[in-house]
Amino acid sequence: MARWLRPLVGALLLLEGAAALSFLHHRYEELVQALFRVQSQCPYVTRIYSIGRSVEGRHLYVLEFSDFPGIHEPLEPEFKYVGNMHGNEVLGRELLLQLSEFLCEEYRRGNERITRLIHDTRIHIMPSMNPDGYEVAAKQGPDSNGYLTGRNNANGVDLNRNFPDLNTLMYYSREISGPNHHIPLPDNWKSQVEPETLAVIQWISSYNFVLSANLHGGAVVANYPYDKSQDQRFRSHRRTVNTPTPDDKLFQKLAKTYSYAHSWMHRGWNCGDYFADGITNGASWYSLSKGMQDFNYLYTNCFEITLELSCNKFPPEEDLERQWMANREALVAFIEEVHQGIKGMVSDENNNGIAGAVISVQGISHDITSGDMGDYFRLLLPGTYTVTASAEGYQPLTVTTTVGPAAPSLVHFQLKQEVVRKPAERKASGTRMNNKALQKKVVPRATRRGTQR
Repeated sequence: MARWLRPLVGALLLLEGAAALSFLHHRYEELVQALFRVQSQCPYVTRIYSIGRSVEGRHLYVLEFSDFPGIHEPLEPEFKYVGNMHGNEVLGRELLLQLSEFLCEEYRRGNERITRLIHDTRIHIMPSMNPDGYEVAAKQGPDSNGYLTGRNNANGVDLNRNFPDLNTLMYYSREISGPNHHIPLPDNWKSQVEPETLAVIQWISSYNFVLSANLHGGAVVANYPYDKSQDQRFRSHRRTVNTPTPDDKLFQKLAKTYSYAHSWMHRGWNCGDYFADGITNGASWYSLSKGMQDFNYLYTNCFEITLELSCNKFPPEEDLERQWMANREALVAFIEEVHQGIKGMVSDENNNGIAGAVISVQGISHDITSGDMGDYFRLLLPGTYTVTASAEGYQPLTVTTTVGPAAPSLVHFQLKQEVVRKPAERKASGTRMNNKALQKKVVPRATRRGTQR
């Protein structure tokens, strides 16, 4: 009952005073104008920045919403939406422009829900990760657009197959009890990625994102990690093996939040496919290597899902308003999911924040780390957890905490410095320590219809 009630209540809160928006396809120049128009209408809670340029030199613009734009506030989570990764999958691009206008207008109207969301969350919206591909697709138009026309970037590369393959390293690391988070990148990774991919990797390395979704088209389903199957015996493009993350139940809940707030995604039957509850594990659908959502989870603190939003990759303009109304509540409700689990500060005995502290949850073999200011955010389902904070040079600290169904629980850690032993004390255990070091194994640095994600 509660699963159905929350989207309904949220939708009612958004209906009051909802403004009429323009439902048009936006070429690059028009997209830029739309972003700057929103920024000029809400200058005190927005900021526009570019994370880099595409192959053909177009800016990869991001519109930020925050009560303090450009500033990370301690204990305020960072959220992002990325659209148009595949240039010919355009609905996400238009929905994110509509969402930007909507957030601005509702904030100006004093909508309590939207005001609270912007004040409590730092929201980053990138309408187009592949503006070059979009221009190729847009020249064909919605009526004659080929299924693959404009999908790739200007170098002909599928950006959702272009991130470093950290899944393989993670699967090997798991076998030898190696690191389960922030898997290191191969030495030569920069030479293997496109400018757009490089820009996104540097972007997500610079911001401590907590939750994210990337918007695609060609199906209607909320897809969650892992995208890549561990089973490498099958070389067929159609191999399907359910491959859950350690946070599988949480990812299912995140995906259902979107699908049940969407007008019809949760029904399951869409585009000739059936997905129970409108969600799927990525590898269970089909295995995909070097994808963006797995990379977010394995390289950063960010939990990302992939949203397939329309059967038609390039829907006609007359369908855009219907699609916006179907997705509006879901887009807002998913942002709100960043406020769950636990969060807090990791500091030393002088209350100085400790960056890079590791937060481990007993029973979930995926850790996250604190940000530059020492604040951390760990998404969790309701329940009781044993949580440990550890940092080099400090004694680890373990606490037990209970997470409720509403706001995140506040759990701070104040770590004490380790006591440095005298040389004579170290000498007694030196042989034993050296033997352990010799035995330690290290992860090597680096040795469908598949057109949807």
